[in-house]
Amino acid sequence: MDDEQQRPDHGPLAGFTVGVTAARRADELGALLQRRGAAVLHAPAIRIVPLADDSELLAATKQLIDQAPDVVVATTAIGFRGWVEAADGWGLGDALLERLRAVELLARGPKVKGAVRAAGLTEQWSPGSESMAEVLDRLLEEGVDGRRIAVQLHGEPLPGFVESLRAGGAEVVGVPVYRWLPPEDLGPVDRLLDAAVSRGLDAVTFTSAPAAASLLSRAEERGLLPELLAALGHDVLPACVGPVTAVPLQAHGVDTVQPERFRLGPLVQSLCRELPARARALPVAGHRLEIRGHAVLIDGELRTVPPAGMALLRALSRRPGWVVPRAELLRALPGTGRDEHAVETAMARLRTSLGAPKLIQTVVKRGYRLALDPATDAKYTDGG
Repeated sequence: MDDEQQRPDHGPLAGFTVGVTAARRADELGALLQRRGAAVLHAPAIRIVPLADDSELLAATKQLIDQAPDVVVATTAIGFRGWVEAADGWGLGDALLERLRAVELLARGPKVKGAVRAAGLTEQWSPGSESMAEVLDRLLEEGVDGRRIAVQLHGEPLPGFVESLRAGGAEVVGVPVYRWLPPEDLGPVDRLLDAAVSRGLDAVTFTSAPAAASLLSRAEERGLLPELLAALGHDVLPACVGPVTAVPLQAHGVDTVQPERFRLGPLVQSLCRELPARARALPVAGHRLEIRGHAVLIDGELRTVPPAGMALLRALSRRPGWVVPRAELLRALPGTGRDEHAVETAMARLRTSLGAPKLIQTVVKRGYRLALDPATDAKYTDGG
């Protein structure tokens, strides 16, 4: 175990705990995070209504077959494929494809275009940017007054898209592919919320706006929304796969990290940059001490630390070089104990975990201090 802890080839996310709220592709995202060293807490914040059971999608499909639209906008590859497959299952596949061949079919980006062509159809146009704003601009330039436009929805909000079309005089028909509902088992979501508000998470990832909205809604139901927003605003990094996913969080004033390319890989890479940059690094007793979520790096070597030890270390690092009284350290420990002996026990375990006992000095009858290197003492202690 010690050899494992001290390997220098740990990933960039070693020592950090990341929450995953995704329902779809959660295994893929979790594996990407774990390969880079992160501990992952998975709590699907939504569940997807099975397409074959979705009466709303069936009704919308029949409506479009019976009454042809002028334009159909395909927004996601998986959604478009799922729609065609569901129609096949209902015995409506041929009728739907025949209808789509006769209308102006717009595909948002290359992946959607691939799904359209795989269905034996040809899109009239597709933006190079994968931007719904570009699709909207084209439609409004063509003129939408009196036109019937079907938009394949994917459970994501399309801010301003439908409203702008309706304002231009269009009749908009939503095709609700993959509707989201709250998870049947709220236990994992509640555990993730508890971990976030107690700062047991270093980051939480969102890959869909419904998942973000669902987590916020559950926090509000439990009376935890103010605490969750405070955590996301300071200590727990919210990372979204793209700007649409971030909309529910931004509505609550939460700033998020987003990759330039809206994919899982770049999302993980952004965490690999952001989380280590947020970690506290101090020169202590001739070593470089970097404090991460549930572990520390000592001269680049990873050391896992128990929760009580991490609580003590964070309390000491808030005032590096200064003596922190036992009573204050006791308050920092998880739980509500009153016996200062608990501090001594946790401190002994912390020193063992660190493997470098001189990092923390005991100051008799006063408390403990991080042995900040003398050359840097002034930087951290002047002005108290």
